[in-house]
Amino acid sequence: MFELKSRSLKGQVTDEEWQTRIDLAACYRLVADMRWGDLIYTHISAKVPGTQHYLVNAFGLAFEEVTASNLVKVDLEGNVLDGSEFGINPAGFTIHSAIHEVREDAKCVIHLHTLATIAVASSTGGLKPWSQYAMFSLPSLSYHGYEGLAVDDSERKRLQNDLGDTNHMLLPNHGGLTIGPTIGDAFMRFYDLQRACEIQVALMQSNEDVIEIPHTIVDGIYDQAKVVHSGQTGGQKAWPAMLRKAYRLDPGFCE
Repeated sequence: MFELKSRSLKGQVTDEEWQTRIDLAACYRLVADMRWGDLIYTHISAKVPGTQHYLVNAFGLAFEEVTASNLVKVDLEGNVLDGSEFGINPAGFTIHSAIHEVREDAKCVIHLHTLATIAVASSTGGLKPWSQYAMFSLPSLSYHGYEGLAVDDSERKRLQNDLGDTNHMLLPNHGGLTIGPTIGDAFMRFYDLQRACEIQVALMQSNEDVIEIPHTIVDGIYDQAKVVHSGQTGGQKAWPAMLRKAYRLDPGFCE
């Protein structure tokens, strides 16, 4: 039976980097628990505080195997910087490095291939204002068309342009993506996007007429959503509870 080699980076990196590693590893474990993962093929990244480097999962590990120490630190050219024996997903490099390069506020980038986000992203009209959850994503939502596996370096610029200054993205035939100023904010943004897509898929499958939210209310909710999901009422408020959940699931992620 193949066993992962254990190496601890605790005490070998700055306190700020170690805390980022803990939060990011917890995020991977939570995504696995939510069943949002895709074997080894999706990725979540976080900026190393005070640097242009970022942390991402080792290519080949399941999300429930990710720990603070086995996360891989890379630069914007994809060079591994921490002596890890693992490499990184080439598609993950293309997507995450492109965003970290141009969005200073993108301290965390979550890109997942969930059934609900793929279904909604690939349907005519994309995400619709059919639920309160959709209101949290629609004010800052963009789309990036499918170009095949994200391994073409030239796609980086197009992805950057499509993302612009938005915090949520749907990728037709591919999945969903959120960014945030903290790991908690990016996680909560994906939670809301995922829920909005799940509700939309359920409504589409029901074959019932959908009660549309009037545009006057939609416009007002857009403004409310910006307030509700900022500062202490957004991801930063929810994240400590999510971190406690990750510890209950398996405290080994913080090793």
